[in-house]
Amino acid sequence: MKSMKLIGSLSFIWLVMAISAVAQPSSSPAPVLDNAGRALERGVEYYINPAITDSGGRFTLINRTGLCPFYVGQENVSGLEGFPVTFTPFIEGETVIRENGDLRIVFSAATICVQSTAWKLGERDPETERRLIVTGEDQSSRSTGNYFRIVKASVGTNIYEISWCPTQVCPICRFDCGTVGNLVENGKRLSALDGGVIPVQFERKA
Repeated sequence: MKSMKLIGSLSFIWLVMAISAVAQPSSSPAPVLDNAGRALERGVEYYINPAITDSGGRFTLINRTGLCPFYVGQENVSGLEGFPVTFTPFIEGETVIRENGDLRIVFSAATICVQSTAWKLGERDPETERRLIVTGEDQSSRSTGNYFRIVKASVGTNIYEISWCPTQVCPICRFDCGTVGNLVENGKRLSALDGGVIPVQFERKA
C-alpha cells in the first residue's frame, strides 16, 4: 500500500514538472527576421535597407574625407547600390542572429585602405556631438567598439533598429549606449549615434 502511494506521489510530481516545463517560455531571444520572414543566419550576406521612404538607400561604405578609414553610411537614394554585410554573434557557436545579442557587422567589400570593413564605434563629431560609425578593428582588450546589436522596432513587421550597447561582451562595463541614425554631411549620409533613429530591414543577397 505504501509503495502504491509512493508511486502515485512520484507520478504527480513528474506531471507537475512536465506541465511547468511546457508552460515556461523559451529562454532564447527571438530571431531577427529578414524582409521575407526568414531568420538571419551567421555568415550569410544581407543588405541593410531603410524601412521608411525618403531616408536614403542601402547601407554602404562612405569615403568621408578622402583618407582612411571609410565610414559606415547610406546611399543617398534607394536602389540596387550598396554593399551587403555579414553578422557574427558574440556567443560562440550561435548560428542564428537573435534580437538584443551582441554581434559584429562586416561589409562584404574591400577598400583602398586595406583594412577590416567591420563596423566600429568611432569618434564624436565636434560640431554635432554625435558619435560616428567607422570601419576597422577595435584594438582594446575586449574590442567592445566592434559589437553592435539588433533591436526590434516598436512598430512594423520585421523592422529593426541597430544599436551599440555591448553588455554581453562586457557585463560589468558601463556604456553610453546609442542607436544608429543618419547624419547628412556635405551631401553624404553618415551613420551616427546620439540623434534620430533610422529603422531598417534586412534583405538576403540573392
